[in-house]
Amino acid sequence: MGAIYDTTQPESLLTGMRLARAAIGRGELVVLPTDTVYGVGADAFHAEAVRALVAAKGRTPASPPPVLIPNAATLDALAEVVHPEVRALAERFWPGALTVIVPARASLDLDLGETHGTVALRIPDDSIALALLEETGPLAVSSANRTGRPPATNAEEAQNALGDSVAVILDGGPRGTVSSTIVDATALPDGRLRVVREGAVSADEIRALLGADRVDPPAPAPAPAPAAEREP
Repeated sequence: MGAIYDTTQPESLLTGMRLARAAIGRGELVVLPTDTVYGVGADAFHAEAVRALVAAKGRTPASPPPVLIPNAATLDALAEVVHPEVRALAERFWPGALTVIVPARASLDLDLGETHGTVALRIPDDSIALALLEETGPLAVSSANRTGRPPATNAEEAQNALGDSVAVILDGGPRGTVSSTIVDATALPDGRLRVVREGAVSADEIRALLGADRVDPPAPAPAPAPAAEREP
């Protein structure tokens, strides 16, 4: 079972971060706090590690994880094209709780599952997550829970949910239950941006930034998704 390291204590923080970096380098899974819920992460460029992440959650490659990145320069490195609307979203809402789906750069060796040539990117507004990302590079990160169960809002819940499937757990204290908003920008420039899931960033905020004519009207609200479907 992955050991918990309290990142509010300097010595534990240093040890936890060192072990987390090493675990990611070995293709193992790490639990980390984000600005939304706790996430379980793997090296986004390590296909076996990503498959282990999906298996730990009880999912299939049909549910590929999003990717957390440390800075906006990584957006340009991973996306085939960054349209002005995406640039505006990144400048306004990153770091923060907005995940943007863009066409993945074709030259990348990125195997996240059935993404159909896309990648979902976000810069989290969390100092521990960002510090780890600066050391490891992009991480495939999904909510730290088993499918069908509530997302973890603290380190102990993540430990109980994922057990031996994770190597290290970074404890950043309690987190909330509101997920990031997900927008699909793959229809740009001719089409419009689509709000896939409304979360911490409202659709109204996105329309106010880009203009209502650049954002599809929200679809009728579906039945509430299982808590497990909330991504960090």
